[in-house]
Amino acid sequence: MKPSPAVHIWSAIPTPLTPDLKVDVASVERTIRDAVEGGIQGVFLAGTCGEGPWLPDRERSRLISTAVAAADGKLEIAAQVSDNSVPRISDNIERAAEAGAHYAIVASPATFMNATPDRIAALFTDAVAASVLPVGIYDLGRHRPIAIPEDKLKAIYLLPKVRFVKDSSGSPARRAIALAARAEKPTLRLFNGDEFRCVEYLVAGYDGFLFGGAAAVPKQLAEIAALYSAGRLDEARAVDEAMKRVLFGIYGGEKIACWLTGLKYYMVNRGLFATMASYLGYPLTDECRGFVDAYAARSLAAAEA
Repeated sequence: MKPSPAVHIWSAIPTPLTPDLKVDVASVERTIRDAVEGGIQGVFLAGTCGEGPWLPDRERSRLISTAVAAADGKLEIAAQVSDNSVPRISDNIERAAEAGAHYAIVASPATFMNATPDRIAALFTDAVAASVLPVGIYDLGRHRPIAIPEDKLKAIYLLPKVRFVKDSSGSPARRAIALAARAEKPTLRLFNGDEFRCVEYLVAGYDGFLFGGAAAVPKQLAEIAALYSAGRLDEARAVDEAMKRVLFGIYGGEKIACWLTGLKYYMVNRGLFATMASYLGYPLTDECRGFVDAYAARSLAAAEA
């Protein structure tokens, strides 16, 4: 089932690495080609799932330029540029632009001194104003120690250079703020970044999906989008529930014990990645390995049928 053009499907892809933690260029190229073939419309590089905060600058630039070349104009390319000062964010944006990215995505920094509400808001406002690229705002809400204050969020979304939002907050209040901003600024795209609440966010009025697990479930996302657009909500919810079970299996259960390692093992199993190497060192349990082996085999058989 083809994705509905009314629902945007983006993937925050994991970064394939060599054993010495360099960007694996050949694997990036395979992954980008697979995203195009899977109906993905855009990719988010160097996010949390993409290990962007841990990649050296030169490797992040290599990742972006390789993905841009492999996409050959068939995907929108966004890159995370988050940091703890406006000059550092601006430098990251300039590197991303030089590598060919179409958008810069700014999230809250992992560390930020004197984090008053006004200073946090100013970090985003000033970084967006200085950006040489259109911007996406990555809102993790209270999942991170530094969050954009709710009373500042709408004004940031309404900044002229802000083109979309990746909302991974899981917060109904922050979702309402995003929808209110989009009501005033109809060109603002709202992406749900919570892979376990896909239909809920579509029904609320969001424009599509943008999360790391999309690399493993593009067919399910396309089916959800098509069913939702056809008004077949019960069927869309059933596919959504089945997709959650797949994602929990890949991630190592509801405690997400294998998070990135399970996803990278899936990509290796599919022949897209050469290794599971990562900076973060999550385990791969026997249960997770067994699930991924079985799921990948079923997916391959379905593709060949």
